[in-house]
Amino acid sequence: MMNELPEAHLLIVDDDERIRGLLQKFLIRHGFWVTAARDAEHARRILSGLEFDLIVMDVMMPGEDGISLTRSLRSTGVGTPILLLTAKGDTEDRIAGLEAGADDYLSKPFEPKELLLRINAILRRVPTDDAVNEGPKVLHLGPVRYNVERGEMWRGEELVRLTATESALMKIFSDHVNEPVSRAKLVEDLGRDTGQAQERAVDVQITRLRRKIEQDPKQPRYMQTVRGAGYMLAPD
Repeated sequence: MMNELPEAHLLIVDDDERIRGLLQKFLIRHGFWVTAARDAEHARRILSGLEFDLIVMDVMMPGEDGISLTRSLRSTGVGTPILLLTAKGDTEDRIAGLEAGADDYLSKPFEPKELLLRINAILRRVPTDDAVNEGPKVLHLGPVRYNVERGEMWRGEELVRLTATESALMKIFSDHVNEPVSRAKLVEDLGRDTGQAQERAVDVQITRLRRKIEQDPKQPRYMQTVRGAGYMLAPD
């Protein structure tokens, strides 16, 4: 199975030299450009000079960990998709990673093929310029407006930074304005494995999105929860 987006450039961040080398060889063999970093500091230096299509990052690293680096990158406006590698069964790390702004996570140990499937699913979610929608071109959400064709969110003159997953969610909701979308459908449309853990992960992403849209995220006006039916985008 080759990667579906030719010449996507990935950054691997892992302090384990053996794993770093194996991942690099495997992903290059599947058609990716790959750069590797040994820790968060090294990753920062690389990111200051290069742009990537996706970052694959281990959570457990000496010094600054993967969750902290994810949070820091998001706070400085880096929207590059991030896939975190977490210890098996460590639910807290997964939720903390998603809240920090990661797009997805994969538990170690994992099959290389599973990593490839996750990477391709995330890269497919990144909005493309030719995604034309037949519905309204701009949705007004109070002081925020969302340009459906361009996949851009604006607050006045300021561009609101969206992660790849947040952009993908806005695209799904824009196709179903004023219609509830179930959590199961959101999981499916995001190209994720089904299951309760992934539905909880979607809840975390919705919470992050509400912070960017709503004046009071705890009492959402535009990204509504519809009891028993899921979530609904209700623009002005």
